[in-house]
This record gives sequence, C-alpha cells and structure tokens, in this order.
Amino acid sequence: MKITRPSPAEHPPFAGTYLDATAKALDALGTDHLWSLLVTQPMALGELLDAVDPALVDFAYAPGKWTLGESLVHVSDTERVFAYRLLRVARGDMTPLPGFDQDAWVPESRTTGRPLDDILTEIQTVRAATLSLVKSLDEHAWGQIGVASGHPISPRALAWMIAGHFAHHLDLTRERYLIR
Repeated sequence: MKITRPSPAEHPPFAGTYLDATAKALDALGTDHLWSLLVTQPMALGELLDAVDPALVDFAYAPGKWTLGESLVHVSDTERVFAYRLLRVARGDMTPLPGFDQDAWVPESRTTGRPLDDILTEIQTVRAATLSLVKSLDEHAWGQIGVASGHPISPRALAWMIAGHFAHHLDLTRERYLIR
C-alpha cells in the first residue's frame, strides 16, 4: 500500500519540517513509496556508522549539544513515541495523547560509553517493530484522526514523521558529527 503525504489537517504545524525531510529523502532514494524509505533508513545509518571510530559516541559537535550517542538514542526514543501514537490512533483510541520533553529524556538515556553497535541494534529493532505495525494497518486505520500534543494527527502523518525525523537526524549525523 502506498502511504501518501498527509494533508495539513492530519498533523500539527511543527510536523511540516519532518514531512519535508521525508519528501526530500524519498526524492534522494528515487521513489515515492514511504515503505521503501522506512526499510532502508536503518541500513543507511549502519553504513554511515561502519567507518566511525567507536569513541565518537561521546562526541558533541558544540558545547551544550547532544553527543552522537544521545542523538541516536533520541531517534529511537522518538520513533517509539510516534509509533505508540500511531498504534493508539489507528486502533480508534481518541484519548488525547500528551507531548513529551525530549530534552528531559536525553540525559536519562545514559549513553556515555555505550557502544555504537549496541545503539544501532536498538534502532534497527525499534524500526522492525514499526515496520510490522505499519504493514498491519488497513485503509480504515490509516484514515483515523486522533489528538497528540494538542493537535489532530493521523497514522499516515505519524508514519511520515517517523521517516522524516530519522532523515533529519541522519543528515545531522553526517553534517555535524562526522565532519571533523
């Protein structure tokens, strides 16, 4: 099933950044199928990190910025949150879902010294669960609209946000952490 770009009525205004990142990543991949992007993103990250010195896990590109490890675990944490929201909305649960404070979560991730390959395995495992969820949904589920962080949200928007958030951080990893 093709998961088309969500309409503005299906997502909060801040999500536009992630939706644009998804569209850019789809163009770079030469496809308009979100599924293909979701499948290939963890592999692209793995290839990028293959040549990285493991000590880089604790590198921050500027004072007060997250380390590479913190940034990568943030990607995994955020995907878990977005996938949970996707599940709740797809199942017709209209309970408004609260936001989360990423800046409070990052220090609690305790990534200092955590091996990069361990973080990558976590990201791959989380993505595998996301793919299983996405694959299980039917047209009715994709059409549901719930509320998250005080805004309307659809499963389609959340799937696009998952891919876009990942794409955004993949670009940051290339541009800020690996260029030294």
